[in-house]
Amino acid sequence: MNDELRERVEREAEKHALLNAVKHESDAAVGAVMGPLMGDNPDFREHSDAVPGVVGGVVSRVNDLDYEAKRARLEDLAPEALAEIEAEEEEDEHDLPDLPNAEEYDEIRMRCAPNPNGPWHVGHARMPAVIGTYRERYDGWFCVRFDDTDPETKRPDLDAYDAILEDLDYLGFEPDATYRASDRLETYYDHARELIEMGGAYTCSCSGEAFSELKNSGEPCPHRHKDEETVREEFEAMVDGEYSSGELVLRVKTDIEHKNPALRDWVAFRMIDTPHPREEASEYRCWPMLDFQSGVDDHLLEVTHIIRGIDLQDSAKRQQFVYDYFGWDYPEVIHWGHVQLDDYDVKMSTSTIAELIEDGALDGWDDPRAPTLKSLRRRGIRGEAIVEAMTGLGTSTTDVDLAMSSIYANNRDLIDEETDRRFFVRDGNQLPLAGDPPAEANPPLHPNHEERGAREIPVGDSVMLEVGDIPDDGDEEDDQRIWLKGLGCFRFDDGVLRYTGDDIDVVREGGVDVIHWVPADGSVPVRLRTMDGDVIGHAEPGVGDLEPDELVQFERVGFARIDRQETDEEDGETVAYYAHP
Repeated sequence: MNDELRERVEREAEKHALLNAVKHESDAAVGAVMGPLMGDNPDFREHSDAVPGVVGGVVSRVNDLDYEAKRARLEDLAPEALAEIEAEEEEDEHDLPDLPNAEEYDEIRMRCAPNPNGPWHVGHARMPAVIGTYRERYDGWFCVRFDDTDPETKRPDLDAYDAILEDLDYLGFEPDATYRASDRLETYYDHARELIEMGGAYTCSCSGEAFSELKNSGEPCPHRHKDEETVREEFEAMVDGEYSSGELVLRVKTDIEHKNPALRDWVAFRMIDTPHPREEASEYRCWPMLDFQSGVDDHLLEVTHIIRGIDLQDSAKRQQFVYDYFGWDYPEVIHWGHVQLDDYDVKMSTSTIAELIEDGALDGWDDPRAPTLKSLRRRGIRGEAIVEAMTGLGTSTTDVDLAMSSIYANNRDLIDEETDRRFFVRDGNQLPLAGDPPAEANPPLHPNHEERGAREIPVGDSVMLEVGDIPDDGDEEDDQRIWLKGLGCFRFDDGVLRYTGDDIDVVREGGVDVIHWVPADGSVPVRLRTMDGDVIGHAEPGVGDLEPDELVQFERVGFARIDRQETDEEDGETVAYYAHP
């Protein structure tokens, strides 16, 4: 390869390496550069044996630049290529697609409709994250509407109403309005009465099994042709609580021969003997089914866009019958798949978590082993990190996998620079010191922020190290030196750590591991609560002075949130909750 050709290869390789690095905001890869390089320059192919070596050197030089320098160099070499990347970045500004037909509405109005049967698990965060993000994008409106009209099967938990609003606040959103469906029974009754007058509903006393047989065979219920007055009287008797559970229902009259049996004359109201736990609603016995209640509310609250699970597609079809009777326009609907979560042994189910708490297998909704928002909050994970991960899933109709590592990565970006470092030794072994080491260690509070100062750790006569960090008693020719971070170099000899006085070059030259440690005297007992159970250890003295809610990064262990300082003279300890690596 002559000099002129080499210069061409280097110039073109630099452009493609910069393109690759800037587009993906990472180091360039030789393999990723070779394809487009050869495609744009077919005359390079006859030199295919020599080109990769030249490209490798160019890629190495490009990767030595920081991101801003790469971007500036690309602007010099190929400004049109950088402009294309910037245009793509602008298009990709939103992880969420535009709402359908958004331009047709004066205001985008959405609702988050939780069942208040317990605090939210992690999967629940997807709905408010997406709705809240759309509200901000379109300068719209969204409400929380508690769909609490099933006091028996999905019995509301009185504490859950406030708990869910607290979870919403944790995620960074405040609803424009809050409603409880159990406060709106009279509204649903009024709409049922109108529907009866239209001939769109009838009372039915068939057993569930009997109606199912008729429905599946496409035969009308014998009560379908009751006169309006009888239906009205029987419905008023339902409202007055004169029937017991299972005796009578109100059905919406649809198409008894509809190709989908699930849509045939579905139940709008049923009787429930179990009183609602809310005192204000405890006297009611005639309760709407969710499809009727939610359909009416979505219209009255002027909801423009509904997001719901793909498994609820039939809900829109059922509700459409009611909307047709009333002459209403149905909102835009987005269906999405379920979120599946890794990293947890506990099933992401409110009822399952509640059972585990009741049985004592979990300490509460904020147990670090529970896949709940309360747990993540107590562990020191910010709601913003969860929202970013959830919106990144988009609105696909297929089930999506959410790796907790993506939430952890988001959170790490948010807290890393502001979180001070500390030493924490798990199940440590005590080793005596020799050789006149410094009396105090002064590692920085944060390696990137010298202005914050250093920690003051008195050393004493011995230190504690994690078992895996203690050098093996091997061959005498092996290098038994370790570097105690912030203190200096020590040689392990016959169970003793002897100070050598070597400078940091021994670490740079390789072979000497950098180890975290704590003084044996004055260290603070710590209970670190993790997803895998409690970890017991000791931390440097300053940890005992940290306030609850402060975040720390235990070096070589991970981030944690200080939960409380227990000051019992005999068993006092710092309790911290582990966030992530």
